Amino acid sequence: MATRKYSAWRVGSAALSLLLATATMTLAARQRRLEAARLAEQRLEERRLELEELAIRRKALAHQQRMHWELLARAIDDPSLAAVIDTYDKNIPAEKRRQFFYANAWYAHLFHLYQASILDREELYTRLREFFQSPLFREYWEASKAQRASLNESSLEAGIGRMVDRLVLDLDEADTDEWWVVGNPPSD
Repeated sequence: MATRKYSAWRVGSAALSLLLATATMTLAARQRRLEAARLAEQRLEERRLELEELAIRRKALAHQQRMHWELLARAIDDPSLAAVIDTYDKNIPAEKRRQFFYANAWYAHLFHLYQASILDREELYTRLREFFQSPLFREYWEASKAQRASLNESSLEAGIGRMVDRLVLDLDEADTDEWWVVGNPPSD
């Protein structure tokens, strides 16, 4: 009789051990799933915040560009207002300085498109290469050299300015009339 009780106890003990092991594994698996779900939710929240920040940044850049254009448009239309921001050589005729303001508006527009990630660096380069077919745009670029020299050398705007300087040099040195193939468009 004692042997039967011992055997029953052993079988019951083994079943209980198996049940406990299964429950432990089930709980551990559940914990892993909960942790994975929590991490996935955290990553989604971080991504949502990143996208929200990007949207706010793009909205601010769009507002900045509108303000820049509005201010430049006023300066183009009213020479007395242009005098406030006119840092060009005073020997340059007023009409040409107004054209420079307009060229600056286009350059700033393209720069803001790049800054807002609407254009990549290669697309910016391609569009600028086209703009620099205009002698007036080239004159504007030369006349604004001192303004660019005052930029923080490590700034994005200064880096783009150096890229444009190389582009202008490549265009000047090109042995072809096919300007659209001149230079090496950079990639991001």
